[in-house]
Amino acid sequence: MPSLRDAVRGRILFGGDYNPEQWPEEVWGDDVRLMKEAGVNSVTLGVFSWAKIEPRPGAREFGWLDRLMDLMHGHGIGVVLATPTASPPPWMGARHPETLPRAEDGSIIWYGSRQQFCPSSPVYRRYAAALTEDLAARYAGHPALTMWHINNEYCTHCWCDETAAHFRRWLRERYGTLDALNEAWGTAFWSQRYDTWTEILPPRKAQYMKNPAQVLDFKRFTSDALLECYTAERDIVARHTPDIPVTTNFMPLWSGQDAWAWSAEEDVVSVDIYPDPRDPWGGQYNAMIADMTRSQAAGPWALMEQAAGSVNWRPVNQPKPEGLNRLWSLQSVARGADAVCYFQWRQSRQGAEKFHSGMLGHAGEHGRAFRETRRLGAELAAIGPAVSGAGVDAGVAVLHDWDAWWAGAQEGSPSALLDYAEVIRHWHRALWENGTATDFARPGADLGRYPVVVVPHLYLLDDAAIDNLVAYVRGGGRLVCGFFSGVADRDDRIRPGGMDARLRELFGIGVLHEWWPLEADEAVECDGFRGTLWSEELEAAEDAEVLATYRDGELAGLPAVLRKGRATYVSTLPEPAALRSLLGDVVREAGLGPVLAGLPEGVEAVRRGELLFLLHHRREMVTVAVPGAHEDLLTGRTVVDRIALGRYGAAVLRSTAP
Repeated sequence: MPSLRDAVRGRILFGGDYNPEQWPEEVWGDDVRLMKEAGVNSVTLGVFSWAKIEPRPGAREFGWLDRLMDLMHGHGIGVVLATPTASPPPWMGARHPETLPRAEDGSIIWYGSRQQFCPSSPVYRRYAAALTEDLAARYAGHPALTMWHINNEYCTHCWCDETAAHFRRWLRERYGTLDALNEAWGTAFWSQRYDTWTEILPPRKAQYMKNPAQVLDFKRFTSDALLECYTAERDIVARHTPDIPVTTNFMPLWSGQDAWAWSAEEDVVSVDIYPDPRDPWGGQYNAMIADMTRSQAAGPWALMEQAAGSVNWRPVNQPKPEGLNRLWSLQSVARGADAVCYFQWRQSRQGAEKFHSGMLGHAGEHGRAFRETRRLGAELAAIGPAVSGAGVDAGVAVLHDWDAWWAGAQEGSPSALLDYAEVIRHWHRALWENGTATDFARPGADLGRYPVVVVPHLYLLDDAAIDNLVAYVRGGGRLVCGFFSGVADRDDRIRPGGMDARLRELFGIGVLHEWWPLEADEAVECDGFRGTLWSEELEAAEDAEVLATYRDGELAGLPAVLRKGRATYVSTLPEPAALRSLLGDVVREAGLGPVLAGLPEGVEAVRRGELLFLLHHRREMVTVAVPGAHEDLLTGRTVVDRIALGRYGAAVLRSTAP
């Protein structure tokens, strides 16, 4: 099975989406000259070129792409060749309106943008497969081809009749009988029992709240339907080029795809990351997505898209301050990326994304974006041979699951303020600030190699996952679990007592267990800290230790944090410093420490293979103690015992000690 290693060949892939069809052909030579100057060794071609290749049904115009493939190869630049199926041409929607997706209220999502296809449409799938077949057959033997990129940011949802028929087929395979489906969906409530399969529809716009179990299954189905589109195209290109790795680019921490399931179907796991440069915790967000993607890849991964400067889809789109693009790129490499790429190479002059930055911006080769691109390209070339393919060892796993996310986001929940992704970010931030190397894992994974496992919030846990957590603690692992977890089974059925009995026993929680969500501006005082977002009315079992109690309000005197043996339960969201302290204590008890002790505030240390990355997320000059002698691969200089880092500074150190 091919892998990212086959594409990178002992280096860091550096480049981005290249859309030369937007420019006169005489510009291509200038592009190649500047790519070589910047150290670009990889470009992604064809992502949005369906109408260029197939201007009318059945036509094929490959001549321009032939010339580009030859041009790239002639200058030593590899090509990640995309199947352009994310954006069907207008002729498809005009001739085949049944391929257009429909919204929950039945309205048509028209062409004129991108991703305007129904994943369940046989017509769309037939055209996509035919184009992919011809593309793969034509370029299978081309020496420039290094990787396949299928579609782009799969994110389409559809509620049309074709989707309804596909949904019913999916449900038949999942449940077998209508009785089983009615039981799983709890259709006795509100007289929703289904008597025939044809009565079942996607959860379209309804008079009031929809059945949450039906919505959960539709989210599962939509992820699977999109995955079918991916695997159909993947199988075509893999048949023609079995030695060329295949990928598609995830959006970061996006709810629409079960990335654990998708990653198992990819040769290379890749993601697009766009932290907000105005976010003071943008570096932590970048680190979290890197950790998550590396965990899904079980090794090196590809940063397929980022912005060289500003994006164009926030209310206010400020550029990255000088040095921040370099810092976040090196941070991704530190956390396992073997490819650092952008959307896009040359900034567009027309279209919806003309204000989205490029590696070569509107200011051209004399602009800051290109100057920073050129510097980063040289540095990635310098460190690539030493870092490419190396792993990142982590002693802590954060559990994350799409079923739990989907189920917990339902209407009619105790609190609409409970944002699954934000809770995960809070917990990861605490570990990141402590300098703790962290992986992500699904609840049913083998957790035995992690001394510590944390569960920020998993509303839904199936029986196998619960048994896995119990076995993990009994095997000597340390588990820290956040609030409102283990509440529902796989069918979103509330477990007796409001939490699975096995988990109550594990954490030392008695029978009493009520949820007390908090308002946006509300907090609860606990022993030594304040809690936000959530609280719970708990009683401690006789064999449990109360680590903190609620100090005020309705829950005054009741446990806020419980521990039984090696299992800890946290019934609120502690303020950042308190959560950092709580998790830090558990990590230290497990014999784990930070990658590098005594770091100045704002400095991150990550070890990848034999290299130590130092990343400074602030503007003031700092000095970092690094005992011993080291070579800084970014500068070639020798560093002894300490190193100074300026604004958004970075160092990549290799020990020179004998």
